[in-house]
Amino acid sequence: MSITVFSHYLCGLHQVSTMHPEEPARLDAINDQLIRSGLDYVLTQKDASPAQRHDLYRVHSATYVDDLFLRDDEPEPRWLDPDTLVGPGSLKAAMYAAGAGINAVDEVMAAPQQQAFCSIRPPGHHATRDQAMGFCIFNNVAVAAAYAMHRYALERVAIIDFDVHHGNGTEDIFAHDERVLFCSSFQHPLYPNSGADSISPNIINIPLPAATRGAEWRAAISARWLPAIDHFQPELILVSAGFDGHLEDDMAQFMLVEDDYQWVAQQLKRLADHHCQGRLVAVLEGGYDHSSLGRSVVAFLKGLL
Repeated sequence: MSITVFSHYLCGLHQVSTMHPEEPARLDAINDQLIRSGLDYVLTQKDASPAQRHDLYRVHSATYVDDLFLRDDEPEPRWLDPDTLVGPGSLKAAMYAAGAGINAVDEVMAAPQQQAFCSIRPPGHHATRDQAMGFCIFNNVAVAAAYAMHRYALERVAIIDFDVHHGNGTEDIFAHDERVLFCSSFQHPLYPNSGADSISPNIINIPLPAATRGAEWRAAISARWLPAIDHFQPELILVSAGFDGHLEDDMAQFMLVEDDYQWVAQQLKRLADHHCQGRLVAVLEGGYDHSSLGRSVVAFLKGLL
């Protein structure tokens, strides 16, 4: 068993405002904690390669993708939505973020008992088929899932999203796609104020109130997600790994701690071992308090180990 971490320094090109919480220093915080924990000695670290435009077309409309490329040379930052600002370098960073998931899929499909973590930005799970949202330009985990089904003819891919915000973009892309089981836990009500009334049979959402602690979160996951994943028998598990539910992160009001992220990694690793020869890929989503983000990623990776 081994874990490969995919990242690229060009993910730091997406920097449009010194006041924006989704900033390059997030990845530095993760790297610092990996070194401090000693995990960097047991992980394999690889540079990501960029996604290609045809990879994006599998999950995003050509109109949306092509417009981003047509306007990529504009010198001034512009808003794609009220929360998502792009500037020079943003598109290149987003292409490497999406490409990391593809690299990770290839890595884990090459041999059994492989896991991968994509330390990338910008995040992706709010990006819908036609629209950027919530700091997200391309839906990185959706790009990875669509690639896995196309390249390896997989028929059952589970996507697990434990970011504190609902993965509305991933749901938009895969709702009613019976090849994908999508599970999302999130604070509700909270941005983007969706997911509580989803009815697609392949979607299992867990809306939870502010001040949810680890015990309640674990109980909900144990009752709702784990049996469903077991029944689905995935051939690959993908994870939208958002750590903004940590009690030190003021982006929301969950009260999770590092042990909770280690626990969920252990549960997902157990299911991956049982159903898909250990093949699991996690991609970074949220997490904006730098210290808790780095510590939570370390805890999650220890759970996979």
